[in-house]
Amino acid sequence: MTVTSRFIADFHLHSRYSRACSKDLTVAELAKWAKIKGIGVLGTGDFTHPLWLDELKDALRDAGGGLYEHAGVRFLLTAEVNTLFYRDGRAHQIHHILFLPSLEAAERLNKELASFGGLDIDGRPTLRIEPARLVDILLGLEPRGMLVPAHAWTPWFAIFGSTSGFDAVEACFERQSQHIYALETGLSSDPAMNWRLTSLDRYTLISNSDAHSARRIGREANIFEGEANYDAIVDALKRKGATRLVETIEFFPEEGKYHYDGHRICNVRWSPAESKQHGLRCSVCGRKITVGVMHRVQTLADRPEGVVPPQAVPFRRTVPLEEIIAEAFDVGAGTQTVDREYQALIYKFGSEFGVLLEAPAEELRRAAPAKVAEGILRMREGRVTIEPGYDGEYGKVRVFDEGGEPSAAAEQQMTLF
Repeated sequence: MTVTSRFIADFHLHSRYSRACSKDLTVAELAKWAKIKGIGVLGTGDFTHPLWLDELKDALRDAGGGLYEHAGVRFLLTAEVNTLFYRDGRAHQIHHILFLPSLEAAERLNKELASFGGLDIDGRPTLRIEPARLVDILLGLEPRGMLVPAHAWTPWFAIFGSTSGFDAVEACFERQSQHIYALETGLSSDPAMNWRLTSLDRYTLISNSDAHSARRIGREANIFEGEANYDAIVDALKRKGATRLVETIEFFPEEGKYHYDGHRICNVRWSPAESKQHGLRCSVCGRKITVGVMHRVQTLADRPEGVVPPQAVPFRRTVPLEEIIAEAFDVGAGTQTVDREYQALIYKFGSEFGVLLEAPAEELRRAAPAKVAEGILRMREGRVTIEPGYDGEYGKVRVFDEGGEPSAAAEQQMTLF
């Protein structure tokens, strides 16, 4: 069934068969949290893993139009794979998100990819293959398939990563670069950072959660208007057709765990300018630091900050509702106090995105404790304080300064529009 509407989609997530992921991840659990969050189309993640693919076959019903359904939530077949290859004497590991329109196509692709790596070892398999060859195989088996470079800026496993990446899409995908239409910005960057490279103007910038537990889905997501079917979504990412990507939902990029440079073991966190002053060497142990996303963007940028390129899609930055509630009550995010208030607000406004993005200010003030409502409104205005993440350590976002006074450290708009 094709649905015409405004819908939120999160394409990149994982199953319990991926390393470092929750063992509670099931199709039913993902569907439950998609409803709570307000997500209309959810990626399946990990279709390359044979056991997860079997579970998808059992749990999903064909909803038509290249999508599947469970408990009223539509699913689109996706998986993340790592390509490990050597070029010019250097090793590269690049992560990619694969999109497919059917379980049958996933089965065919898996049979072909199995010769490049063990698909049953990890839900995010490592394939000894060049990215261009991966595109050859994907499109050769299913012309409607699509590949999107994942979390494009993270240091070790991304197309522009400081450790194993490239300076341009063409350098990575060579002859198949023409078939790359979109890039996933990742938690440590946002569209505005990517806009600083004119070479990226032709790519659609998407944002996904890369969730390792069901509660984390939707921490970044995409808002579409139009038909919700596979071909319409892919065409929207290719910037053709009636369905459009109209907005993305973002982390504050400073919260991402590779935003700044640093050396976590030595508790060294630096801005790009500080790193350069130290010659990219840790001031404690002398080893090379991990060069983060902001530094890498600045290295490749050829456009000043604040310039919005043609066809740019607006975005909004959010903080998870549970974190706002926990800070407002000065308790842990997993406590009964937070859960009780979280459930009450979801019941009132229908979903977490309904609370964070849509609820009118006056209704929020009537429905929520005063400090919770104020925290949500401050988040919408970008009035947050952030300790940037670095070298695998997530940043810390605070909606309230100590004593509950408004933050003065990050007076920034939620969008640049």
